[in-house]
Amino acid sequence: MTSRNETPSPAAPLPGGGPHDLVDALAQLSFLVHNTLAEISGRHDLSIIQTRLLGVLRDREPTMQQLGRLLGLDKSSISGLVDRAQRRGLVVRTASATDRRSVQVSITDAGRHLVEQASTQFAEQIESAVAPLSGAERRLLSQLAARIVSADAHHRGIDLRTTTDR
Repeated sequence: MTSRNETPSPAAPLPGGGPHDLVDALAQLSFLVHNTLAEISGRHDLSIIQTRLLGVLRDREPTMQQLGRLLGLDKSSISGLVDRAQRRGLVVRTASATDRRSVQVSITDAGRHLVEQASTQFAEQIESAVAPLSGAERRLLSQLAARIVSADAHHRGIDLRTTTDR
């Protein structure tokens, strides 16, 4: 067992070990990422889903329907989320130039400033978390994570490409 200030060796298995090492390791990693995001969101008086909303809007201007798919939310939930962000001056709704029945959502300068601050803090904490990995291990982890996310998005029919030139 390691003390509070000791870092286990990179080869050390997680407590519990056994046939589910990959599942356990990914679950623990997801908890670390989720808790980090929750902490940083809270510093900016945002929920995790509000932070995710602003993150999505950094480089795209989706319709409400597309936004719901990207965030995994139903129509009423996405409407409430966007309403709250709009009241805070973080996003705006505009009529779609291509489909009058659709409404697009875009980030405001205030929203962009807020998400850039949160993103910088998040990146710093995640960089610290992966500090025990070599550069090659970090690149491999990044590539593998990107493949998993891309495959999942493809499976769910979600296009992860950006829709603006920002």
